[in-house]
Amino acid sequence: MLDPVLLKSFVAVVESGSFTRAGERVHLSQSTVSQHLRRLEEQLGSELLDRSGRYVVTTESGTRLLGHARKLLTLMEEAVAELHAGEVQGEIRLGVPEDFAADLLTPLLAAFARDHPAIRLEVSSGLSNTLWQQFCAGGHDLVLVKQRQGHTVGDAAWPEPLAWLDSREHPTWQRDILPLVVFPVGGLYRDEMIHALESSGRRWRIAYSSASLASIRAAVASGLGVSLLPARLARADQHRLTPAQGFPALPPLELVLHSRPEVPQRVRDLAQRLIALCDAVMQAEPQP
Repeated sequence: MLDPVLLKSFVAVVESGSFTRAGERVHLSQSTVSQHLRRLEEQLGSELLDRSGRYVVTTESGTRLLGHARKLLTLMEEAVAELHAGEVQGEIRLGVPEDFAADLLTPLLAAFARDHPAIRLEVSSGLSNTLWQQFCAGGHDLVLVKQRQGHTVGDAAWPEPLAWLDSREHPTWQRDILPLVVFPVGGLYRDEMIHALESSGRRWRIAYSSASLASIRAAVASGLGVSLLPARLARADQHRLTPAQGFPALPPLELVLHSRPEVPQRVRDLAQRLIALCDAVMQAEPQP
């Protein structure tokens, strides 16, 4: 018989890539997690992890066990949920990009929380690059990220047209050295904007940088500089710049939903609500 506690530690180590992060995830010490893995390997008579490199990875036997372990843990979790008078227990860790974390998303999350009061919902927002790294390390069950088209296949994807935006009342686009309003280093919009300007030979400088979408939009509207944002976020006090003004049309990015394999039903339920929301938002989005 396989001990589910040992299987849970095994899956946590594989998904996080280290015993330390696995211990944080399952709320155990690093040494306890290590002991769990040794006991599991002894029970099966096979080495499950290759510990020789910088990151812990599965051996061939470990890879074969991983899928079965995830399925067994999911089935056990769902069985316990059914025994609790139909209440779904557990938690969902969701990561979302900054421009999806406010007006569009919070009503959906609040409704989901009311429908599932026994679920602990943890939501974090940030730059897509950071969210994706956290997801790969096992930090999220579901994640919405922005990426270049075709970068990684997810559960669902939507095109995200982009637009160059300037202040309508205090335009800055004709300045010799173009002032830019940007997200911090690592932001995808920032990278796309700077690459396009460098390719066209346009001189530029960073005039304003913030991790807050609200601050970025306010800075553009006030005349601090030009920015590149999703077309759907253009405001009435902002002007959309065109190729005729020297701002090239850029290919859309993608908004992609990713989930971990073999997730429980509660995660699939939230994923379906997110897909319906993104369908509605993206279908209504103006074309650049």
